[in-house]
Amino acid sequence: MPNIERLEKTLPTAPLKIVAMKSCAELGKKVNDYIVSFRKDTVSEADVSALYSNYKSNNYLVDYTCPRFGSGEGKGTLAESIRGTDLFIMTDVCNYSLTYTVNGYENHMSPDDHFQDLKRIISAATGKARRINVIMPFLYESRQHKRSKRESLDCAMALEELTAMGVTNIITFDAHDPRVQNAIPLSGFDSFNPPYQFMKALFRSVPDLNVDKDHLMIISPDEGAMHRAVYFSNILGVDMGMFYKRRDYSKVVNGKNPIVAHEFLGDDVSGKDVIIVDDMIASGESMLDVAKQIKERGAQRVFVCTTFGLFTEGFEKFDEYYENGFIDRVITTNLTYLPEEAFDRPYFVTADMSKFLALIIDSLNHDTTIGEVLNPTDKIHALLEKKRNETL
Repeated sequence: MPNIERLEKTLPTAPLKIVAMKSCAELGKKVNDYIVSFRKDTVSEADVSALYSNYKSNNYLVDYTCPRFGSGEGKGTLAESIRGTDLFIMTDVCNYSLTYTVNGYENHMSPDDHFQDLKRIISAATGKARRINVIMPFLYESRQHKRSKRESLDCAMALEELTAMGVTNIITFDAHDPRVQNAIPLSGFDSFNPPYQFMKALFRSVPDLNVDKDHLMIISPDEGAMHRAVYFSNILGVDMGMFYKRRDYSKVVNGKNPIVAHEFLGDDVSGKDVIIVDDMIASGESMLDVAKQIKERGAQRVFVCTTFGLFTEGFEKFDEYYENGFIDRVITTNLTYLPEEAFDRPYFVTADMSKFLALIIDSLNHDTTIGEVLNPTDKIHALLEKKRNETL
């Protein structure tokens, strides 16, 4: 059982409870099911000791509501007691599929709406829960993490607001810039990465993938994703390359300087499979342009691995590039909302993160080290060894 030997030797901080906001209800249910299975066969002392009160349960999810008034105003209500619990609140600020009514008009929930609902639930729990932890896979306003000229610092302000409300730990994934945690230096902040889950999903969908310098190469689509590409290339023992963006700094379009071209730095990719790694796909234009250039340079197959698949402008362009042979797979996690139409695409692959999240929550609830969870190196090495043995 995952993590069981270490967890058997420690006591939980407090009884575990999870609020899975409506924005990530499906992911929350999977996480809950994993934790139930983790604890099902744990130490027998847990059945008789008061220290393990409520340790084993068939459900750790808390019943809650965030109703809206006709004006669009809302409130958060917890339908059961959470006094003295170690409360984990999960939210997906990118779930645009949820709606509410404002004066008779249907309004899709924005990241701002989700963040307000999160604060409502925190407000309902503050002073009652022993500890409050927020799991926000896509960090709210994380792309607005630094100031250029006269701009707001939205992400830093949001983190300060959460800690001021009593949040102890903030858990996120692939933060656009983890240094934003400097805004809350005295509070817990962890940013996890999914390289192990990417490789599992990739091996599952592409069984004939060869992981060596002669057949595989890692590409960073821009300078911001370099640290991801460096880790991937080192752990897999293959070469890497990168693109950098030439921008027109004389113009500002939609709040940023438009990209003129993507320039490539790296070795020859001819005849090799290529993995492009990045934190997110928004509209996808930059990623698709990089994939096209890689393919035109002679790459055999192009696989895109990204933590958050937002697809803000739909799938038409991806369909076109797949049909033209510029991309072969797009692998993204289930940490943010994915529309049903995504699963109908032959190139689309999901890396399930629910077991990983359950392991994180279980470890934090016991206040045990999460160093092994943070560092997936050993798991990837074991996966590569298993892959090599299968091909022998």
